[in-house]
Amino acid sequence: MEIQTQAVKAEGIKFSIVETEGEIARAYLYLMHNSLHQEPFGLLEDVYVAESKREQGLGTKLVRQVIQTAKERGCYKLIATSRASRPRVHQLYKNLGFQEKGWEFRIDF
Repeated sequence: MEIQTQAVKAEGIKFSIVETEGEIARAYLYLMHNSLHQEPFGLLEDVYVAESKREQGLGTKLVRQVIQTAKERGCYKLIATSRASRPRVHQLYKNLGFQEKGWEFRIDF
């Protein structure tokens, strides 16, 4: 039995907030497809707010924009990942409508 491979394309969109000192916040939305659904799914990744700019609603603003864009692009779901050590981020995601659905497993190289 041989495993076959086929390249599939994904699209990435970067959202950022820039002030005079440069980028102070960012998030990425990756749009991907699988064989189970005709519609794409979204992956929210690398949400970051500069430490000096936290607690000002910038992360909320970014994630809301990512959610809106995922809806506009026809995604059937949006996945957000976060380290276990970030309960404040987890609460932000829950406040914005995300639900815990399982575990994230990863291998760092």
